[in-house]
Amino acid sequence: MTIHTILAGLLLLPVCAQAQDGLARRVDAAPEGEVRISFAARPGVCGWENGISTRGGESRDGNRVMISGSSTLSGRWDGECVEGPVRVALTRRGGRVTAIRTRVGHPFRATSARVTDLGTVDAREASDYLLALAERGTDGEVGKDAIFPATLAEGQVAWPALMRIARRESAPRDTRNSAVFWLSEVAGEAATRGLQEIADDDGDQEVRKHAVFALSRRPRNEAVPALIRIARSHRDPELRRTALFWLGHSNDPRALALFEEILKN
Repeated sequence: MTIHTILAGLLLLPVCAQAQDGLARRVDAAPEGEVRISFAARPGVCGWENGISTRGGESRDGNRVMISGSSTLSGRWDGECVEGPVRVALTRRGGRVTAIRTRVGHPFRATSARVTDLGTVDAREASDYLLALAERGTDGEVGKDAIFPATLAEGQVAWPALMRIARRESAPRDTRNSAVFWLSEVAGEAATRGLQEIADDDGDQEVRKHAVFALSRRPRNEAVPALIRIARSHRDPELRRTALFWLGHSNDPRALALFEEILKN
């Protein structure tokens, strides 16, 4: 059995129905307002008062990498990045989840909203529930904000669900872009293959450009050959330009050789 066959089979597997249904029933049974859950974070995840790091507080260049929602900000940040559980607050209105907030380590501040705290839940169960919420949802903002905490859960293998979401053309663009971004963070070589497939798809150009960006975030020995292939031969000139742009940020001699080849021809 080839790795592609295994990958295809994994992508067809549904998110664990029993887990998501159990937590979903508890969330749905809660009154309107805010529903809170907590679960164990994977190693390397910590939180400040105003953001979250997925790299243990320090990036390779010594700058802390802050993440809030699905946005990444680089810079120096004061204070300790606190390890601890992932804390998720789901706002429910009209029988559905309309907003999601995430913190790590630090508790949520007091709120005037009605709060139902479901306490600590199994990390994989929480991740499965959040991924299912993103996968079936029609609100791109909620989908994006559900994917983020799902990737922080201890012991979860999130990439098969993320790949399904990234490939689903009917999903909101914000949700698909978030899935593509986190694929580049969590799935190694398997993600690189999948991201190349998304970039090659006929579909939403912005999602394909986001896949090229996600490829650029992979380790250099994965990213550079993939970006060079797209820059050389992709049928969409906009994606070729995007690949060249990210190659220009790689400081890799293979990228310089490609630029020289293009300019000479």
